[in-house]
Amino acid sequence: MLEIPRVEDNGRLGPVNSALVPRYGGAPTYALLSRLDEAAAAGVAPEIKVVGVPFDAGVSYRPGARFGSGHVRQSSRLLRPYNPATDTSPFAQAQVVDAGDMAVNPFNIGEAIEAIQQDAMDLTEDGSSLMTIGGDHTIALPLLRAASARAGEPVALLHFDAHLDTWDTYFGAEYTHGTPFRRAVEEGILDTEAISHVGTRGPLYGKKDLDDDHRMGFGIVTSSDVFRQGVDEIVDQLRQRIGGRPLYISVDIDVLDPAHAPGTGTPEAGGITSRELLEILRGLRGLDIVGADLVEVAPAYDHAELTGVAASHVAYDLISLMADRRATRAAAGEEPGR
Repeated sequence: MLEIPRVEDNGRLGPVNSALVPRYGGAPTYALLSRLDEAAAAGVAPEIKVVGVPFDAGVSYRPGARFGSGHVRQSSRLLRPYNPATDTSPFAQAQVVDAGDMAVNPFNIGEAIEAIQQDAMDLTEDGSSLMTIGGDHTIALPLLRAASARAGEPVALLHFDAHLDTWDTYFGAEYTHGTPFRRAVEEGILDTEAISHVGTRGPLYGKKDLDDDHRMGFGIVTSSDVFRQGVDEIVDQLRQRIGGRPLYISVDIDVLDPAHAPGTGTPEAGGITSRELLEILRGLRGLDIVGADLVEVAPAYDHAELTGVAASHVAYDLISLMADRRATRAAAGEEPGR
């Protein structure tokens, strides 16, 4: 087998060295990072794992997000080791690896949810954090269960999405991509003093949707709020709401306007730009992020790979935040993982 030259920095195994190997060749791992088994063979312990969940049995409109994790990986080939926007080198600050895809039942949502939760628990048993790429938004519920269990307490949540995803049922089904955060509140795994939607917009079934959402404890930052108030003010509001709590971040790519992310199942006009989303995420630096997911990328509708590229950069900035937080904790002599 050919030896693959990789960038090695700070004792960590990084991506394929693209000065020596063309970016368009080789295995399409996320950002050309090493696989979990390759890192183990090299004797390095993973700290952040990128894992795919190819599942979309919970969608209510256009299917196709089951192919999202592979599409985001393919779109991430151009990412590089240094992030100038945050002045961080995430792959040197933490050992980041691609853990492959979870194998979940596409015909049984309940069984799939149980499998995702168990896989998330197994993957984080060594203290590492997950950057999960879906898949539809149904997967957020089992991932939140695992994150709360690892944190030992309910977690704060920032939910970037065009939609509330706090509806009760669809066709009598309680577990769909439109219901995960209602279920999470009901199960007591969210800190309801520190949960918020960001980027919501579009028509609802009725005002009761907002009343129910408010009663659950959610704050709402609409896409219009981002436009009118600006990124810096929104970041200040979110940081005040979250404080020092363990934070989970869930990003539905349809939070972006369809001009920036057409490849998704339930597009809504009037969304935020990819620049606004990235700048809001960068403003969260230093918060105690315990996990994140990126969902609802549907490549069949993604002309010119716009959605895949945007999604790959969103995941990169989330990884940068988690890696930087781990490095800061380690420098302070604190336990970096949970």
